[in-house]
Amino acid sequence: MRKLVLLFKPGQPTHRLLSWGDLVVLVIIAVLIYSGVRLAFRTPSVIEGPQISLAPTALPWYAVLSVGRVFAAYGLSLLFTFLYGSAAARNRRAEQILLPLLDVLQSVPILSFLPVVLLSFSAILPARAAAELASIVLIFTSQVWNLTFAWYQALKTIPTELCEVSTAFGFTRWMRFRVLELPFAALSLIWNSMMSWAGGWFFLMAAETFTVGERDFRLPGLGAYIQEAVAQADPHALAWGIGALIAVIVLFDQLLWRPLLAWADRFKMEMVTGERPPRSWFYEALRSSRLVRWLGEHWWRPGSAWTRLRLGRSSCRLRRQGVQSRRSLAGEGAQSRRSLGRIVWGLFGVGLAYGAYRAGEMLLRVSAEQWGMIVLGLGATLVRVSVALGMALAWTIPAGVFIGMNPRWAAYLQPLVQIAASVPATAFFPIVALFFLEVPGGLNIAAIVLMLMGTQWYLLFNVIAGAAAIPQDLKYTTVLLHLGRWERWRTLILPALFPYIITGAITASGGAWNASIVAEYIEFGDRTVYTLGVGAVIARATTSGDYPLLLAATLSMVVTVVLINRFFWRRLYRLAEEHYRFE
Repeated sequence: MRKLVLLFKPGQPTHRLLSWGDLVVLVIIAVLIYSGVRLAFRTPSVIEGPQISLAPTALPWYAVLSVGRVFAAYGLSLLFTFLYGSAAARNRRAEQILLPLLDVLQSVPILSFLPVVLLSFSAILPARAAAELASIVLIFTSQVWNLTFAWYQALKTIPTELCEVSTAFGFTRWMRFRVLELPFAALSLIWNSMMSWAGGWFFLMAAETFTVGERDFRLPGLGAYIQEAVAQADPHALAWGIGALIAVIVLFDQLLWRPLLAWADRFKMEMVTGERPPRSWFYEALRSSRLVRWLGEHWWRPGSAWTRLRLGRSSCRLRRQGVQSRRSLAGEGAQSRRSLGRIVWGLFGVGLAYGAYRAGEMLLRVSAEQWGMIVLGLGATLVRVSVALGMALAWTIPAGVFIGMNPRWAAYLQPLVQIAASVPATAFFPIVALFFLEVPGGLNIAAIVLMLMGTQWYLLFNVIAGAAAIPQDLKYTTVLLHLGRWERWRTLILPALFPYIITGAITASGGAWNASIVAEYIEFGDRTVYTLGVGAVIARATTSGDYPLLLAATLSMVVTVVLINRFFWRRLYRLAEEHYRFE
């Protein structure tokens, strides 16, 4: 019978809060921001933007454009997830660099220096191409981190006996990926993909509606349509835009996500079939279609077999080449290759040192008063992030368990959850803030609510995925043992959910820090209100063009989030890996 590993392993080594890998990553981030600032100075002072039509007939084309941008970002996110997450999970040495870098990247407030990204792209690309590329990059940053963390968590919690079987049968890397790793992570990846698409829709309005002074980087799409309707106070156009967005979300749910969930149910680790496995009318229609069956027999299966054969040969060839290259290191060309490698790394180090020096010069322009404001802002934002995360945990765990363990209700609630997570709440931030400004401490409460609106869905989708992945035979065991509700939660549900909760909490906390940019600094036409917080400092520095303060506040936020992740979340991740896994 399967069990959750609940072993205490004494003598685990303690981990430093900051390693040399963290310092290298922080220097690289500082250099990249500084380089973007220098390029931004070369951008044309005036850039003409497109006319956004509010006619309902424009919505189908706008929907196609927006879906294309989100789809392109999602494709990049999957590629990054498989390459980056696999490298971090399989190689301990690479993990020392890649995980700190992932901590930094998912905590970098992309909204804070989106102007720097856009302006730097515009300095080397045409304005429209720069705007399209920047929008895909912004959507990519809203999609990729939870996918990467989910894939990394899945690879680290694969049952040991399955890994041993794959090794005993001599699986190539491609076979291991296709037969073991991808099926094991399927449910988590699908639910996190839903969250990634929801995050993409959430950031769509910011990605398609950016302007900097006389430079108009707007792009035609659903996000721009909704923003234009808000700007013109046109309730009918706003209703059309949100209705079109909801229609797209429902179509994707019925034609993509529900069929994928029904298909991935076969990969659950259980001895018996669930009472109510997820079903999809579209999936059943595809399975019963003669045309689909003919295409599968004559095109898909031969193509899949050819791909597996080619990749298997490539994997073996690469393995042989790796052995040969390691043997050849002792030959005559080893010294020249080492010399070339030293030259390349030396040039990289020199460039990095020069960039760090120039970034340091920029940081020296920040006054002591501004540094004090940053420190106080970090403390205030940390309190708001903690409160928002606690509120999210309080409702997402029971709600996620209810949805994930009740397939009948999941069929109705899943589309509603996707719609709620996907509607761009940034459009309603001013309305929420105006409501809370009328009560004492209103802006502080509004900032917490706005953070909660933007980040709670990361937790909910991960909890749903974890609850849906609990094996049916273990549920039957708790019934046979007559365990009470609390005992069932304590011995099965919470231990099984623990890795998923940690994954969702890490991405949710990173999203909350990012959301502080728009939650602590809000504009109402000609009126601007803000509260004490590092997000407000970053937003004010962005608006005023104070790049030294922007660099200092952004790096301070990144360092704070990395320390929290290293001191708190990383230890919980290791606990989930070693103590709470199916074996």
